Amino acid sequence: MADIPSVLFVCVHNAGRSQMAAAWLAHLAGEQVEVRSAGSAPAESVNPAVVEAMAEVGIDITDQKPKILTSEAVEASDVCITMGCGDVCPVFPGKRYLDWELPDPAGQGVDAVRPIRDEIKKRVEKLIAELSTQG
Repeated sequence: MADIPSVLFVCVHNAGRSQMAAAWLAHLAGEQVEVRSAGSAPAESVNPAVVEAMAEVGIDITDQKPKILTSEAVEASDVCITMGCGDVCPVFPGKRYLDWELPDPAGQGVDAVRPIRDEIKKRVEKLIAELSTQG
């Protein structure tokens, strides 16, 4: 298999923003990008409002579980994107680091999650375009 770019999305609980970003990237880029997500203090489950909001656009994330952020995950990724929640990724030379300032969907209903979901989709589409021009 050809060498494909790898992207890691990070937020504290890995239950909302990073899950939506990973789902959008996997959905829109398919096998052209390796996708990971993690959190520094993972929740027990993905936010139900996030699951519902993604289901509305035809993306099923009911099987996703929050995962702990590891140095290995960062080291294995070409791009590390934090979700505006102050998480500090281990820094490795040659990696690209981005921070997407986004509202936290924790404790919000699906009405509040929809605009966050839609903003994440726009940013993921831009990221895919950037990755495809770098290849």
